[in-house]
Amino acid sequence: MTQVLDAPAKVAANSSTPAERTARRKALLHWIAVHSLGIAAALFFVLPFVFVVLTSLMNDQQALTRDLTPNTWEWGNYVKVFETPGFLTWWKNTLLYAGLGTVLTVASSVPVAYALAKFRFRGRTLSLMLVISMMMLPPQVVIIPMYLFWAKQLDLSGTLWPLIIPMAFGDAFSIFLLRQFLLTIPNEYLDAAKVDGCGELRTLIRVVLPMARPGIAAVALFQFFYAWNDYFGPQIYASENPAAWTLSYGLESFKGAHHTDWNLTMAATVLVMAPVIVVFFFAQKAFVEGVTLTGVKG
Repeated sequence: MTQVLDAPAKVAANSSTPAERTARRKALLHWIAVHSLGIAAALFFVLPFVFVVLTSLMNDQQALTRDLTPNTWEWGNYVKVFETPGFLTWWKNTLLYAGLGTVLTVASSVPVAYALAKFRFRGRTLSLMLVISMMMLPPQVVIIPMYLFWAKQLDLSGTLWPLIIPMAFGDAFSIFLLRQFLLTIPNEYLDAAKVDGCGELRTLIRVVLPMARPGIAAVALFQFFYAWNDYFGPQIYASENPAAWTLSYGLESFKGAHHTDWNLTMAATVLVMAPVIVVFFFAQKAFVEGVTLTGVKG
């Protein structure tokens, strides 16, 4: 009886044409190729992080040897890093720089982006071109006059304020990214709010900001990651004052002139990377949505 029921299925399988079998074979090969490339790309990005983590758990004699895994798992390396003089201060400074800088950048960039996206005024195109030109200007070009202004005129060298204060006046990349996202918001929503009696400021706060949360999240994450990992800025302005160092610059202190404890250096590196990875893990949906919708005019 079973053979009788299975007979139609076998006949259907055998009745497939050579073209159908070729198509299925191509689909299988395509699936294998795509997933193989995906696995290779994942390993390319994950293996360096795995190497750093494993090295951070080795002892000083085993670090950077041919051993791939620790002989003894030295979890105390992370405790030693936190006991390093100044490490908690570097954490505080980095949180101040990244957190306050992100808030100031978003707060100052949103109104400018809103004006460039939704207002009609003479010189709007020129203003947008100026913003784009500022994006193309390397920071090294203006670092000398900026340093002379902040260090000599305002006497703020040895602090992070020369890096934080300018963020209160907007960032060219953040303005451009937000402007492109705000173009996707239909003008009908803004017109409806104005008919109900909302002014421009209230329309921005009550209508635009809730609809622009993905774009704002993307800008905030970009700025937070930039400030958290910034090495160039703290080196220029805060290098002379260890009390103002950030984590990225403070990692240099783990490298001695004649000997480097690579296990402790890797442990400190893991502690520096961990907050960024955690923030991106929880905010990746909003980040991807904000970047994806940017530039798609509604």
